[in-house]
Amino acid sequence: MNTINKTNPSPSLLERAGERLPLKGIIPPLVTPLLDNDTLDIKGLENLIERLIKGGVHGLFILGTTGEAQSISYCVRRQMIEETSRINNKRLPLLVCISDTSITESIKLAQIAADCGADAVVSAPPYYYAPSQVELAEFYLDLADRLPLPLFLYNMPSHTKVNFAPETIRAIAENKKVIGFKDSSANAVYFQSVMTAMKDRPDFSMLVGPEEITGEVVLMGGYGGINGGANMFPELYVDLYNAAAAEDLQEVRRLQQIIMQISTTIYTVGKYGSSYLKGVKCALGLLGVCNDHLAAPFNKFKEPEKEKIRQALDKIQAMLK
Repeated sequence: MNTINKTNPSPSLLERAGERLPLKGIIPPLVTPLLDNDTLDIKGLENLIERLIKGGVHGLFILGTTGEAQSISYCVRRQMIEETSRINNKRLPLLVCISDTSITESIKLAQIAADCGADAVVSAPPYYYAPSQVELAEFYLDLADRLPLPLFLYNMPSHTKVNFAPETIRAIAENKKVIGFKDSSANAVYFQSVMTAMKDRPDFSMLVGPEEITGEVVLMGGYGGINGGANMFPELYVDLYNAAAAEDLQEVRRLQQIIMQISTTIYTVGKYGSSYLKGVKCALGLLGVCNDHLAAPFNKFKEPEKEKIRQALDKIQAMLK
């Protein structure tokens, strides 16, 4: 039973003494544990969140690409928000992705997130018809004004067919409700261009999605990573962030080798666009964290692929000792 107080939400964890704090560190994009296409694996979600908090992560991000948001029903999305909020119980900042082709549905999800005590929402551009930069700025300025929570922009050009131009981000961020940016373009040069455009906004969180470049980005002044691999090995990614923030290059190099081992084994079984997601969920199943069911149209790995993930996990765990 959900016991969240929806009438008197507690203060945001992104604020202190009335001042907004930029979000920094490792904020895992949680998988959505499923028992079947329309049933949330609540025990698995509890296991996952407790694993992440014990691993020292700095926040939680739900219903993003790794969370299969566009493949699950609005009912399951709502339940994911409610259950994550209940389990987290304000221990960490909670970000809820509200990406949708309908601005109305995005606002509805944002209101649910606010009612449940989330700290911010995240939005990738509407997909299908690709908006121009002018249309993108107009959309987000309209959306931000109608949201009950602060907003992070989410750049995912491989899935949305549009890339935020640095000057577009700058224009949108004139609205003070827009407090950060997650870039999943895997283009470090582009990310540096956005950082340059936002150099006089130290309050604006600059986060990167691909874990393969998180260490590099933090060394260059970025604020952290929303890294899928942290679902499996949260301590590893927290250690990478801490080493990069401390400019400990030797330790960054050591940990980067393990990060790349994950990237080149767990995420590359099969020749499909879904290989990353299948790999993460399969690994979590083998680690005993949660069910490995994927929402349609995708299917979980069968035994031959699962064996490859098992062998990859054994090697990675040996490297972590």
